[in-house]
Amino acid sequence: MSRYVISLGGNALGNNANEQKQLLKDVAKAIFPLIEDDHDIIIVHGNGPQVGMINLAFNESKSTPLMPFAECGAMSQGYIGYHIQNAIYNKMKLENHERPITTIVSQVLVDANDQAFKDPSKPIGSFYSKVEADQLSKEQGYTMVEDSGRGYRRVVASPKPLDIIEKESIKALLKDKHIVIAAGGGGIPVISQDNELIGVDAVIDKDHASAKMAEITEADELIILTAVEYVYLDFNTPHQKALKKVSIAELEDYLKKGHFKKGSMLPKIEACMAFTKATGRPSIIASLDQAKEALEQKSGTIIIA
Repeated sequence: MSRYVISLGGNALGNNANEQKQLLKDVAKAIFPLIEDDHDIIIVHGNGPQVGMINLAFNESKSTPLMPFAECGAMSQGYIGYHIQNAIYNKMKLENHERPITTIVSQVLVDANDQAFKDPSKPIGSFYSKVEADQLSKEQGYTMVEDSGRGYRRVVASPKPLDIIEKESIKALLKDKHIVIAAGGGGIPVISQDNELIGVDAVIDKDHASAKMAEITEADELIILTAVEYVYLDFNTPHQKALKKVSIAELEDYLKKGHFKKGSMLPKIEACMAFTKATGRPSIIASLDQAKEALEQKSGTIIIA
C-alpha cells in the first residue's frame, strides 16, 4: 500500500461548474484503481480561475460587500471539494465499492514578510484583452499581466507555504482510510500574529502546497495533473522535446538555461523538485487526460532524485 498526493490544476477543471463536473468524472475514473487497491489518497486542487470569478462576482455587485481573498478561497474549497467528492462517490457506487471521502477547509501558514507580498505574481480569474486589462487596472487598481500568450490576467501575491494548519486532522482521516481533499487552491493563506491566525489577501500556488502536503504526510509519490502530457523543452516551437524521465540535476541545468515559464510550468517543476529533494521519492507531471497512465508511470514526466 502506498500514499499518493494528487494535484489537480484549476485551469484543467473547466470554465464553469457544469464543465468541471464533467471533467471530474474522468478524474474519478483515473484514480479509481488506486482507491480499489486501498492506497492512501490526498487530492489537492487549484482554484486560480474559480477564486478569481468568486472575488470578481462580489466586486462587481453593488448590493453585497467586498469579500477578502481568504474568504473567497474558503468558498472555492467548498464547492470544488463538493464536486470532487460527488465524482468519486458516484464512481465508487458504479463499481460497488465503498470508502469515506472528506473535504477539509484547510489553512496554510505563510510568512507575513514573504517577498511575494511586494511582488504579486499569481494569475487568477479570467483572461482579458489588453483593453479590458487596462480598464480593470485603472478602475479596480488590479495588477494585470500577460499570461503565457493566452491574454491578460490579474495577479496577486503568492507566498510560499510553510505549514498546513489542519495536518493532524488530515493524518487522522488517512489513518481511517478516508480519501482526503485538502489544501484546495493551495490552502487559505494565514499568518500567525499575537498567537492568532489571520487570513491574508493572497493565493498560495497549489503545486507548492501539494509538495508541502506530500512532504508532511510522507507520501510515496507526488502527481501533478495539468493540461499537457509532458514537460517540454522549447514548448510550442518546432524544436519542442518531451521530457519523460529527468533528474533533479538535469532540471537544475535546464532552469539555469531559462527553460519553463513562471506563469505556467515553472511552479510545477519547482514543487516537484522540492518534494523529490526533500524525500528522495519520485514526482510526476502529466496530463489530466492521461491520469491513469501517469499513475502507472506510463505517461508524463517522471522526476527522480
